[in-house]
Amino acid sequence: MELEQFQLVLLRRPADPPEFSDEEGERLQRAHRGFYQSLREAGQVVTNGPVIDQPDEALRGIAIFAAGSADRAREIAQADPAVVAGRLEVEAMTWWCPPGTMVHGGVPITIDG
Repeated sequence: MELEQFQLVLLRRPADPPEFSDEEGERLQRAHRGFYQSLREAGQVVTNGPVIDQPDEALRGIAIFAAGSADRAREIAQADPAVVAGRLEVEAMTWWCPPGTMVHGGVPITIDG
């Protein structure tokens, strides 16, 4: 069976995250989005985004990396300004899927921010 390897990164809220002012929180969120935009543009991240309706509220987002290994994806994700600030934590694992299946679009939505 042929498969393609990616890395699945889960972004979680820590059990006891530091407090941030509204301005600092907004600055960190902009830096976080910019960080992932640059990774997508560089081809290191296939896609990423927040999650909703999750049973575990600590889970805040996911990213699919094309970084070669879970260790490398973890290393890259830990440079996220929101992770550095302690707002998010990283879990990384290897994910396999059938070749060419990462191509279908989803239902378009628009969010604020």
